[in-house]
Amino acid sequence: MNRIYSNRILNPPQGINKGKTIKKGKIPNFEETLKEKMKDKDTLKFSKHASKRLESRDIDFKEDDLKKLEEAVNKAKGKGVKESLVLLNNNAYIVSVKNQTVITAMGKGSMEDNLFTNIDSAIIIK
Repeated sequence: MNRIYSNRILNPPQGINKGKTIKKGKIPNFEETLKEKMKDKDTLKFSKHASKRLESRDIDFKEDDLKKLEEAVNKAKGKGVKESLVLLNNNAYIVSVKNQTVITAMGKGSMEDNLFTNIDSAIIIK
């Protein structure tokens, strides 16, 4: 049977920290952690599927395109959009605005005769 003395367990069950302490400087404060998480939230991500499509369809994607795409997604987010078709430089991107993630990408040749479903907006960027 375990005995508790001054908030310490003697003979703790296996897997419980045995008297190890966490040093003050090692714990990130809440504000820093929140800022870091919020920073990641504003960055557009690409799903594995979208990354494979960019590569397999030889879609040229530049840093400037990323900025334009991020701006479009942020505008869409402000309007309450959930999933959007974004047309940029003769390429199409399906984006989960809520998750800040590009789901898939296709070039002009792949778009012909395609039907885009499960989107609630379209954004055309020039």
